[in-house]
Amino acid sequence: MRDFQFHTPSTLAEAHSLLSDYGEEARVISGGTGLINMMKQDLIYVDHLVSLQNVDGLNYIRSTGEGLQIGGRTTQQEMATSSVVHENNPLLTETYGEVATVRVRNAATVGGGVAHGDPAQDPPPTLLVLDASVHVASKDGERTVKVRDGWFVDYYTTGVEEGEIVTGITVPAAPANAKTTYIKFLPRTADDYPTVAISALGVVDGGVVTDVRVGLGAVNSTAVYADTVAGVLVGKEPTADLVREAAETVRDLCAPTPDFRGSAEYKTDMAVVFTRRALTRVLGLE
Repeated sequence: MRDFQFHTPSTLAEAHSLLSDYGEEARVISGGTGLINMMKQDLIYVDHLVSLQNVDGLNYIRSTGEGLQIGGRTTQQEMATSSVVHENNPLLTETYGEVATVRVRNAATVGGGVAHGDPAQDPPPTLLVLDASVHVASKDGERTVKVRDGWFVDYYTTGVEEGEIVTGITVPAAPANAKTTYIKFLPRTADDYPTVAISALGVVDGGVVTDVRVGLGAVNSTAVYADTVAGVLVGKEPTADLVREAAETVRDLCAPTPDFRGSAEYKTDMAVVFTRRALTRVLGLE
């Protein structure tokens, strides 16, 4: 890893000024768990790191009655252990609790993960399922982007643009009668990447599926929202046969990279199997 300058602004305005001054030579660092590893492996070269560690006002979890507002500097461990998060959206608690190890979660931040765009991270499939929005700020103003509207672009590429900082996310409340789950297959240790990860939400009202959502992780260049599933299930009585049919639709959404965790074919098959398991759970068919 080559030398770099480490900047510690105390306000967003100072951070934006530094990003403006150094342009493409600068990167924002929050927790640094992903960025530093990439720098160590010489996958990216950064001359100036602009740290958010001393910037106030970016670490919070707030319940609004319509959902949760979460600051970009909130750690992933805080998400996993917050009673406010658990009471409002247990799927977030479950998902963030699955991130690597406590050591990693204590450093990794919500905003950093959203900006980093690792296709095998745990949170993105759940953020897609919950229809979360990302808030970004630059010296020119603020904007909000729904994660389903193309926030995750490609491998380690997201909607954050040069000079922008992810200041937080908003997560709408799930339907009151929704069942949710997050499941993944780990080939080795807890801090390894999953072979496949599935986040799911289902609502059955009067014996009929009224809402069903599935997010896929680790099986494409980004996390994927499987909108094909709803087309099979919504408006119908959930059955094992329909669940199998719905799960099969995710096959065409998968384009995994083969590695020691499995071939592309194996990972795709696993995505179908784990989608079926997740749907069986959230639609009350277990």
